[in-house]
Amino acid sequence: MIDRYLLRYFLAVIDHGNFSKAAAQCNVSQPTLSVGIAKLERLLDRSLFHRTNRRVELTEAGAHLAVHARRIESDFNLFERSMLEAPARRTLRLGVLATIPASWIATFARAVSKDTRDERIELVEGRERDLLERLGRGRIDAALTIVREENGRFESEVLLREGYSLALSSEHPLAAVPVIAAESLADNVMIVRRQCEVLGETSRHFTSRGVRPFFAARTTSDERALALVAAGMGVTVMPDGFTAHGVLRPRLAGFDLKRDIGLIHARHFTEQHEPKSPCLEILRTTLKLANLVSCG
Repeated sequence: MIDRYLLRYFLAVIDHGNFSKAAAQCNVSQPTLSVGIAKLERLLDRSLFHRTNRRVELTEAGAHLAVHARRIESDFNLFERSMLEAPARRTLRLGVLATIPASWIATFARAVSKDTRDERIELVEGRERDLLERLGRGRIDAALTIVREENGRFESEVLLREGYSLALSSEHPLAAVPVIAAESLADNVMIVRRQCEVLGETSRHFTSRGVRPFFAARTTSDERALALVAAGMGVTVMPDGFTAHGVLRPRLAGFDLKRDIGLIHARHFTEQHEPKSPCLEILRTTLKLANLVSCG
């Protein structure tokens, strides 16, 4: 393999016509440059210069090499300039709660891919506890998750307040009812969202009203839960942001729990990410628009 410095020595000799001026231009001693040219000739097994007392001239092999050496050096220089001129892209490691609707994240991702150039995003999905642990260990910079008062060791901002409601097939007998009492679902089959943050509260709401349904499926995938609901396999309770063709979202009477969705990050993160992260600004806008749609 030919090192770049050997080609630079070679071109300097061509440009200056002798070894001493070439060595000065390369900021090395003449013996060092001579050793480099000799090494290059050994690597190529060709003599590159006709040496005289006054001047050096290229051999046929040297002239052939000169064409390629100048192209290589030009490409190197262009690459170096492009690296110096291009700003370093910062990476934002964002944790995302697994129960955040995929449509919100897709909207965010589309905007990020179009509107950010000096920052890139790394998404890390997880459950609430997992994200807090990663945040505490510095393995993520921020988390889009549930904001709770007990998470006081982190800085937080609420972006959206979301309620929970029923999800049932558009062909369900109660499809036209906007608010449904738990007792009306006593004979219904249920689908359990195992990752639901209010699973305990949901279970108590139904059992306290004498509803102990048969569970047709237990899943950690909200998209699968929606698909099963749309297929008429059962009903479930989930955050309002989840929608799908063939699925209706009536209210569950007396079930008024809400979750605050927002950004949580360690205090040092704010200091390190000034001015504001463009990716987080896009995320804030995305969630505010989702909030308007939900409220509407």
